[in-house]
Amino acid sequence: MAAAPGALGAWQAGRARLVAACCARLGPGSRLPDSLMGRQVGPAMWARGWAPAAGGAAPRRGYSSEVKTEDELRVRYLEEENRGIVVLGINRAYAKNSFSKNLIKMLSKAVDALKSDKKVRTIIVRSEVPGIFCAGADLKERVKMNSSEVGPFVSKIRAVINEIANLPVPTIAAIDGLALGGGLELALACDIRVAASSAKMGLVETKLAIIPGGGGTQRLPRAIGMSLAKELIFSARVLDGQEAKAVGLVSHVLEQNQEGDAAYRKALDLAREFLPQGPVAMRVAKLAINQGMETIPTKDRLEGLLAFKEKRPPRYKGE
Repeated sequence: MAAAPGALGAWQAGRARLVAACCARLGPGSRLPDSLMGRQVGPAMWARGWAPAAGGAAPRRGYSSEVKTEDELRVRYLEEENRGIVVLGINRAYAKNSFSKNLIKMLSKAVDALKSDKKVRTIIVRSEVPGIFCAGADLKERVKMNSSEVGPFVSKIRAVINEIANLPVPTIAAIDGLALGGGLELALACDIRVAASSAKMGLVETKLAIIPGGGGTQRLPRAIGMSLAKELIFSARVLDGQEAKAVGLVSHVLEQNQEGDAAYRKALDLAREFLPQGPVAMRVAKLAINQGMETIPTKDRLEGLLAFKEKRPPRYKGE
């Protein structure tokens, strides 16, 4: 490649050297993402990651031991046939995708933008790190906090998980790896959970002499029943994907693939299945289902309880 004069030429020459080096490292028969070859990354590339050329072996995604803080959460708006699907990808490989102050801040900011975006139809929460979904709170960071910081930090985690649960569109957790403590609570906040058979998940807080603080004590019983939820929390038991499916914790379980994203691919299939449906109907249906699972605090309900206490006939007003 002939270098153009000036800075542009230097940049083009540098890019050419980078492409050549990467291709050599990946081996024969492989190609790089279009972004390095000078074209915009397409939706299929975002959805599937790097792909081999004909006859080549599939290259694995690379993960550095350190990630810039702005890269700890990747928000991807898919295009073309996937338009309307948004992917939230957690990317803290060096800390097993645990919740840090920065990650929680980024999640909150992303959710705040998504909840008012009428073009968003379905949201997938996944990991960008092989073998890990989310390991819960970053305990190494928490140890460095003083006592006055711990409470607000835990409250912020709980608030963000609640914000995800309250998103108006369908949400899918793609669990391709470890989901413990707050990581499972994040998945429980999603409408649908899909897991690889090799995934591991559990609310293990009692091992640390604490209790689940991100809504797990409420959402796990709703998902699998109160008695079994108590058993799992009391024992801090960890389930694999097949066991999670058997108790109703996840809706679908799949054998993990070579790329390590079997649950994500199933989540994409489900999200595509949702796209043709009426967007307003989807939002209203979710709201109706969620409210039906809660106790509705109507005035008539309060009157009924008061009448029972006072041993008199209730005086309902239809409110």
